[in-house]
Amino acid sequence: MLTVHGDIRSGNCLKVKWLLDRLGHDYRWVETDVMAGTTRSTEFLALNPAGQVPAVVLADGRTLAQSNAILGFFGEGTPFVPTDPWDRARMYEWLFWEQYSHEPYIAVARFQRTFLGKAADEIEPRLMERGRAALERMEAALAGADWLVGAGPTLADLALVAYTRMAPEGGFELEPFPAIRRWIGRVEGVFGIQSYPEA
Repeated sequence: MLTVHGDIRSGNCLKVKWLLDRLGHDYRWVETDVMAGTTRSTEFLALNPAGQVPAVVLADGRTLAQSNAILGFFGEGTPFVPTDPWDRARMYEWLFWEQYSHEPYIAVARFQRTFLGKAADEIEPRLMERGRAALERMEAALAGADWLVGAGPTLADLALVAYTRMAPEGGFELEPFPAIRRWIGRVEGVFGIQSYPEA
């Protein structure tokens, strides 16, 4: 059986879970607490030397890490990966951007505020500036479109909704971004995600 090692508090892990649930995959979830040092254990490092979640073990024993690579693997051949080469490339453009220009700011600020207990004035200003810039870019892209790429939802929407909808936990208010707020609702609807914050 497919096994997913993930921390349920992590947006990177949740987006993998949401895709597998949406596609109806049968899998075993192994809760892996990153705060407890589980990902630094000898056993976990043998599975993923990078010491990060999510990590999946396929039924044949092969392992795969990095959330967006996992999305790409399971998304292949589904409606969430465009068949048009240009749209497909644009989807990957957003996936790469999410990990380089969005997650390092939105998710890191959330982690520091929510899990490390830092006050707002303890967060590096550059972190907040870059996070707001990421949201502004998304707002501009969504101002005249329902989805980030093409006429329907793709893996780009799923990847980016994970931490975007949690942004207020990091001090990023979403009130100034109406297009993003409407888009979050659409993505949650398509993937069967309970509205945030989850009960």
